Amino acid sequence: MDDSVVWYQNMQIQRVIKNLNKNNMAGYYVKDEKELIQKVRELVPEGTMVGIGDSMTLFEAGVIDFLRKGDFEFLDKYKEGITKNEKTQIYIENFLTDTFICSTNALTEEGELYNIDGNGSRVAPIIYGPKQVILVVGINKIVKDIGEAEKRVRQYAAPIDAKRLGKNTPCVELGYCVDCKSDERICNTFVIVKRQFIKDRIKVIIVAKSLGY
Repeated sequence: MDDSVVWYQNMQIQRVIKNLNKNNMAGYYVKDEKELIQKVRELVPEGTMVGIGDSMTLFEAGVIDFLRKGDFEFLDKYKEGITKNEKTQIYIENFLTDTFICSTNALTEEGELYNIDGNGSRVAPIIYGPKQVILVVGINKIVKDIGEAEKRVRQYAAPIDAKRLGKNTPCVELGYCVDCKSDERICNTFVIVKRQFIKDRIKVIIVAKSLGY
């Protein structure tokens, strides 16, 4: 990568981490998947209960494999043969976990988290419940402000995710959001986390790579 691009990204990441800290959220920077897994290992004690939210980032970065092979009480919503009722039970148990891990749809330079969810099972534990929340975020998800965050999610991430999930929505047909009223719409819950009461309950690990949608 061009040195000037690396310089720009590093300056941007420094701003984000500084503002996350101001907002009572911890910010970390890692160069790659190896450093990411090491940081997760440092933050998540063995023998504790860990839940996850729907996230392609966690698969791409190797976090799912790490949790499956580790000494954790892992609530694996992706395990083979899981039933709908079992998955629903996991969503409820996620509120009681020691650690909940997922990504965020967008992260602003002001240290704000922006997410759009379908049924709320991913964003709800971010807001309340688990003792700590760890968000793994690729540099592709950093945006200037909330306006850019909403545009990024609705016009880019959401159509791709709807396609991945096999939804019958206008965005899958068109490739962009039209704010539809479809029964299969996945953009139902819009959540902005600007600050936390409990300092460092939310921890954001920024990876210097493009990950997820």
